[in-house]
Amino acid sequence: MRISELSRRSGVSIPTIKYYLRDGLLPPGRATAANQAAYDEEHVRRLRLIRSLIGVRGLSVSATKDVLAAVDANQGDLHLLLGLVLGALPVERSGRPSQSGPEEGSERDAEPVAERDAEPVAERDAGGAVDDVAALTAEMGWQTSPNPPAAQVISETLATMRALGVDYDWRSLVPYAELADRTAQLDLGQLQDAGDPLQQAERALLLTVLLEPALLALRRLAQEHHSALRFRND
Repeated sequence: MRISELSRRSGVSIPTIKYYLRDGLLPPGRATAANQAAYDEEHVRRLRLIRSLIGVRGLSVSATKDVLAAVDANQGDLHLLLGLVLGALPVERSGRPSQSGPEEGSERDAEPVAERDAEPVAERDAGGAVDDVAALTAEMGWQTSPNPPAAQVISETLATMRALGVDYDWRSLVPYAELADRTAQLDLGQLQDAGDPLQQAERALLLTVLLEPALLALRRLAQEHHSALRFRND
């Protein structure tokens, strides 16, 4: 297909496609003339993934380029590919998974909750919160990478809650973890219809990022319902 058709199919404007080509996010098409090239379905899938990483997940162009480099290096490992796209595994600029921290430009660039809101007290409890996360994942039997960004969020949250006087530990999170486990199974079960790894990665990203506000809203609706059943004065 020509670039005009690629733009129509992917929903990405022609100037943006040319920018991605120049910057190396999108591989070049097959040259058909001096100033023309032909593109295929791989380009469509790649553009849709780029659009999701930048427009949905909120990565910078630079961070997206790093993720795509890692994706290219790990096309044969769907588990690893999904971890890179969803941010469960950070990425180094070399294009290989990193165990050190989130990629530059990601949503985790913001100050940690515990440091922002209650640093002096929460910091003293950080070690206990980290131990709690380890105990929780062990209780659930979850197989996770070392020091995933999500574990840091949980440990910071627990440390902050304790700093504010809320007696909360990993045992309190077990019922929520069980719900999360069922949710994750539902998420991944919806990838079966997308056979191509890039399509599966894009769908996983959309299901994760776009559905999260709706899942939180469902929780609020359920809380209102059960509050009415328990506490409303008729």
